[in-house]
Amino acid sequence: MAKDVFHLQVKKALIKDGWIITHDPFTIRVSEAIKLQIDLAAENAIAAERNAEKIAVEIKSFIADSDISEFHTALGQYLNYSQAIEEKEADRVLYLAVPIETYQDFFQLSFVQRTLDRYQVKLIIYDPKREEIRLWIK
Repeated sequence: MAKDVFHLQVKKALIKDGWIITHDPFTIRVSEAIKLQIDLAAENAIAAERNAEKIAVEIKSFIADSDISEFHTALGQYLNYSQAIEEKEADRVLYLAVPIETYQDFFQLSFVQRTLDRYQVKLIIYDPKREEIRLWIK
């Protein structure tokens, strides 16, 4: 599976934010016939002495011509990955990573907001130019 355009930038941003990348990609086998690959998995280095936080991150660039088409794909993947993580890695939290520009423009539309709320999509907002995490939305 091809890596997203901003894969490396998000990976660097997570490391800057105190995360240790544990899988690149993170593979979950849900059955003999179904194997899913989420872009990254990480653990919070700061929480090493306590119960370490574990996350999985699906990275999206939103650089194609149609934001709504990319949103459909991203949401479908997020929902499938959420179910797989719930079944196989219940201590891990899934996030959808989107660029700051897309978040400020497209993700503020009321339809998109209602959809994110309905499906409880957790977001990481990243700046691909600065390779930084700008916002975590749980």
